[in-house]
Amino acid sequence: MTNREHPSKTEVMRWTPRLVCASLTAVVMIGTATTVFHWRQEHSFRSESKPATLHSVPAPAPAASTSETLPISPGDTLSDLLGRAGLTQGASADIVAAVDAAFDVRTFRAGSHLRLTRSESGGLERIEYQIDPDRKLVVRQNDGAFSSAVIDIPSTLRAVPVCGKLEGSLFESMEARGEPPELALQIAEIFAWDLDFYTDPQPGDEFCLLVEKKEYANDQPPGYGRILAAQYNNSGTLYEGYLFADEHGKDAWYSRDGHSLRSAFLRSPIKFEARVSSRFSRRRFHPVLKTYRPHLGTDYAVPAGTPVQAVAEGRVVFSGRSGGSGNLVRIKHAQGYETYYLHLSRRLVRRGQRVQQGQRIGLAGSTGLASGPHLDFRIRRNGLFQDFEKLRAPRASRISARRLAAFRAVQQEYAALMAGASGSIMARGSGSGPEDLAR
Repeated sequence: MTNREHPSKTEVMRWTPRLVCASLTAVVMIGTATTVFHWRQEHSFRSESKPATLHSVPAPAPAASTSETLPISPGDTLSDLLGRAGLTQGASADIVAAVDAAFDVRTFRAGSHLRLTRSESGGLERIEYQIDPDRKLVVRQNDGAFSSAVIDIPSTLRAVPVCGKLEGSLFESMEARGEPPELALQIAEIFAWDLDFYTDPQPGDEFCLLVEKKEYANDQPPGYGRILAAQYNNSGTLYEGYLFADEHGKDAWYSRDGHSLRSAFLRSPIKFEARVSSRFSRRRFHPVLKTYRPHLGTDYAVPAGTPVQAVAEGRVVFSGRSGGSGNLVRIKHAQGYETYYLHLSRRLVRRGQRVQQGQRIGLAGSTGLASGPHLDFRIRRNGLFQDFEKLRAPRASRISARRLAAFRAVQQEYAALMAGASGSIMARGSGSGPEDLAR
């Protein structure tokens, strides 16, 4: 071995500290590695024995859709509307074909609209058209193909009481309660044989209806169905009506004791407001002849052209000119009654024609001996003229004995539903209501 193969003492002493440091570093690294290994094993075991807490990641937001409306104008076709929406001729043709399978587009209403829904990219997803309050047409696009269907709008039908006090007219009172004024007209029709709602109502009168109210899931305004029961307290006299099917299954109105509200005669030959300008009298000063003579009818001061209605069902026995009566219509009714309609500007019925109660038979005027436009209405029974304003006409019918129990159950149910809302106007009412007149 040469001197280069054996380090000198000086070299050994110079490298010894470096070797010691390297050895210590190696020991530390080995120890550290061992510690990390044991820590990982321990925490790995703990992770297996106790699940780690997972944090949810928000799902991506769905693509935004946009809606637009297309107003429908008179003469518009579905193709026109789709063209205005920017759809291609091919897509329009496919949509028209799909709609034709479910709905007649010729019944689209001018003034309504189509609602189109588009995807974020602008593609058509859906078309809606509301047919009526209960149905809508829906067109859907799926993988480029279009399909259509008429679907029902979800709704709930409930019987609800609508009650109040007369303040102003019945129309105004109904509107003040947030209800449609058309309900006022229906009240007037129910009690048309007992009350003239242009002259009889008084401030403070009370009314209550039990009406079918349909509320929709899409928050559109509610709809109204049948009125099931009605009460009207006219200055302390209570009038009541309850809807019940007659012998033929047709809805009809009855008083509390089962008599029909339908009288043999309407309260007036004029459907709308009419002032009585001259009443039945055995001695009245004639405005044209300037002499005293009997006036065997009731004069209604109305503008020329005002519709005149038959007060009862019957057969026309005369329609023509009749001296001082001018244009005259005479109708024969059951039980010996006849009615006369004088001074008409125009006659709308002919001799031998059958007419229904409430049917328009002529227009008011001033033909014959008349000082101005009006209707002279007269009624005669068995040859004797009677005062129509004081006449108590017979009722049309009453519920048969075998169906009376079923009617009473319905009547009591409806009356109970109204009583809680109305403050029991039925209990406060008294006098000769419809049930008294029916006897």
